[in-house]
Amino acid sequence: MSNLIPLRVGVTGGIGSGKSTVCTLFSLLGIPIYTADDQAKWLMSKNSELRIRIIETFGTSAYTVSGELNRTFLAETVFSNPANLAKLNALVHPTVQKDFANWAKLQSAPYLIKEAALLFETGTSKELDFTINVSSPLKIRMARILLRDPQRTEEQINQIINQQLPDEEKNKLASFVIKNTDNKLLLPQVLEIDHKLRALSSSAV
Repeated sequence: MSNLIPLRVGVTGGIGSGKSTVCTLFSLLGIPIYTADDQAKWLMSKNSELRIRIIETFGTSAYTVSGELNRTFLAETVFSNPANLAKLNALVHPTVQKDFANWAKLQSAPYLIKEAALLFETGTSKELDFTINVSSPLKIRMARILLRDPQRTEEQINQIINQQLPDEEKNKLASFVIKNTDNKLLLPQVLEIDHKLRALSSSAV
């Protein structure tokens, strides 16, 4: 049994940048992926302690009569209000961090990935060994989102974008940058970073 402790790598990118596609490619290379945003939604629904704190902060309307997370209410009350969003993040992020730490202990790989939209914004990047930003022009991202999420308006998308650091700033903060543009193939970039991370993992043993 290996005593290898996987490197912790964060993958981030603005909405519509293609970070989920990039993580799918890493998973095909045998790398475990923790999708923080999806897991946060699951924890908000299933973690009883977190549910109680959310109800105490935002009221019973945060959940439907059947007990499901009321995403419509959250979108209208939280995501359009920076102060309320900060309150929600303060409740959710510590729970996600604890869940990620428990998940990471169970993994055996040269490195593992935590995919999160707000990696630098929340300070989560400081707890990771390396970070990858998936960079894509805003015009392309907007077109992708409108095609993928037809229920969203441009105003809603811009609200989300405004809560995230500009792409240029994230590129400066990241250990690696993957460019997801029409003239750049993703797989060669993923393979190059995978090779570097495996080498770094080996040298750390």
